[in-house]
Parts: sequence; structure tokens; C-alpha cells
Amino acid sequence: MPSPVVRLNRAVAVAHASDAATALRLVEELDAEDALRDFRPLEAVRGELLERMGRRDAAAAAFDRAGALPGNDAETELLRRRAAALRSDQASP
Repeated sequence: MPSPVVRLNRAVAVAHASDAATALRLVEELDAEDALRDFRPLEAVRGELLERMGRRDAAAAAFDRAGALPGNDAETELLRRRAAALRSDQASP
């Protein structure tokens, strides 16, 4: 069986080749296994997929979770800006 990181990469490929909903199911399966607990890229991928699906609140929450996990400062800032942008877009009429 492929490693959890390889399976996350597969979910990203599925999102590009097929659709975000299918890819999100793969991410949710990985999350349920708990193998990638506290793995920033898992939450970042989840946020991207949710955003593609139009689920802006859930995407912002995923980007916030990703930004709170260990990682470098540049990633943290990017993830926080993405979450804030999703929230500000919703506030606009």
C-alpha cells in the first residue's frame, strides 16, 4: 500500500484530472486513518479542495487549521491570507 503522503499526492492529482469532490473523499479517508495528524499539507489540500467546491467557510477553517500547524513563516502567512480572503469575499455583497 502506498504511504500516506503518496496517497495525499494522489488526491491532488485526482483533483486536477477529475474533480474536487472525489479528491476530497480521498483526503477524508486519509484524515480518518490519522496517519497525517498535524501534517500541514493535508489541511492545505483540504482547504484548496473545499474552496474549489464553493464551500468557502469550510475552506477558510481548513486554511486556518493548516496555518496553526508547524511550518515555516511564509507558509503560515500565505495560509492565513487565504483564509482571510475567503472570509472577506463572503462579507462583500
